[in-house]
Amino acid sequence: MDEIVAHARRDHPDEACGVVAGPEGSDRPERFIPMLNAARSPTFYEFDSGDLLRLYRDMDSRDEVPVVIYHSHTATEAYPSRTDISYASEPDAHYVLVSTREDSDTEFRSYRIVDGVVTEEQVEVVETYMFAHTGADDVPDNA
Repeated sequence: MDEIVAHARRDHPDEACGVVAGPEGSDRPERFIPMLNAARSPTFYEFDSGDLLRLYRDMDSRDEVPVVIYHSHTATEAYPSRTDISYASEPDAHYVLVSTREDSDTEFRSYRIVDGVVTEEQVEVVETYMFAHTGADDVPDNA
């Protein structure tokens, strides 16, 4: 959670995005992978297609899946937009949104998005999960 929020704050005012991978079938987030927002936009995020292909090949080689797919909203609440819902293509993933808008505390919320249906889930921070941080050199420091 701290890594995701830090990434969102670093990339603000642009949306931040990334993945937390975990062992296939475990639903356990273990490896934090910040990605570059190829759109470099405060209202939209997009994974670079080449980066995404490399990520999925790497996860396949490690028998991992995207357990969490995250991004930030810079001016609105941490709730999936219509665009977010239409692009959600991993029915088993937890879609985490972080709001870095100026007028409130940082919101951190998680959803399942399946066939266009959004269901919010309770977020529970568990200290026993350890992230293996990768890709930090690919994340620009906008602070």
